[in-house]
Amino acid sequence: MFYKLFTLFLSLYYMITPYVAPATTSPIKVLNERNVQLAFVTWGDPQVSNYMFDREPRFRAATEDVANSASDLDAILIVGDIAENGLKEEYKIVSGHLKGTGVDNYIMAVGNHDVRLRAYKQVVKRFTGFQNELNAAAESELVIDKLNYTYEINGYTFVVLGTDKSVFEESYISDAQLTWLDTTLKEKAVKGKPVFVILHQPLKKTHGLPVTWGNGTNENAGHVGDQSEELYEIMNKYKNIILITGHLHTGFGQYSYEKIGNIHGVNVPSTTIVNKDGDYNEPATGYITEVYRNKVVFRARDFAKGVYVPEYDIEIKLSK
Repeated sequence: MFYKLFTLFLSLYYMITPYVAPATTSPIKVLNERNVQLAFVTWGDPQVSNYMFDREPRFRAATEDVANSASDLDAILIVGDIAENGLKEEYKIVSGHLKGTGVDNYIMAVGNHDVRLRAYKQVVKRFTGFQNELNAAAESELVIDKLNYTYEINGYTFVVLGTDKSVFEESYISDAQLTWLDTTLKEKAVKGKPVFVILHQPLKKTHGLPVTWGNGTNENAGHVGDQSEELYEIMNKYKNIILITGHLHTGFGQYSYEKIGNIHGVNVPSTTIVNKDGDYNEPATGYITEVYRNKVVFRARDFAKGVYVPEYDIEIKLSK
């Protein structure tokens, strides 16, 4: 019922504000088809809503840009806040658009908007069900039964972290999950190869926090929570850890990349919301991430317009 009402209201919205598809003159294409080891879409904070109607067209445009790709893409990675209020109908809207991209794997972290209004068991059941259904439709081997998990594509490891209880803005990472993270990185962080750690909220005092959270007077705002220092200590022991976060809705610019000790931190803008605090704050922005034997390149893209924004690319050299 709610989905049908949303579709009706969205049709009325399109009558007032016609949908604009992304341009197809500069499609997604990797830099070096011969040598690329892995290529994936990196998005943050879609927060698709059943009542904020401007978000769905932006997400739709982003997925259409991916569907128009001139290169094969191994995955779509979304760093949390998939749905504004964690509703079934919101996930249904997201799923409907993602299924048209033709991508083989969907790797997602849970965000505070997916969690904060729900009982934790319901969150886990709904989020894992949503992701598993998408991956089953894509014939991916990825199946999850909890919010933290690992997955490997083309020999490269993704380590996804997720809160162990329902909280409002932060995450709660239990001792058990911290131990699991350390054990996993010890095994997977092999010489010369990146490991992608996916976490919705950034670490404390990184990526311009607390200013980029909108409250420069509260140093405890906007980050992952009480386990921030423990997370840092674990990840900092290993080389070539690339921590991908969202949550801040910060546009491309000075806060997008930060070296945090040994950790490479990449903060991703929102896929549907007008961003802030950057030099390029358009919505529907993110990265095409390309992995090569000696580097990882995050290629900035405006998916709604269908164009690269190369002045905001991030290149990370891998340590041997």
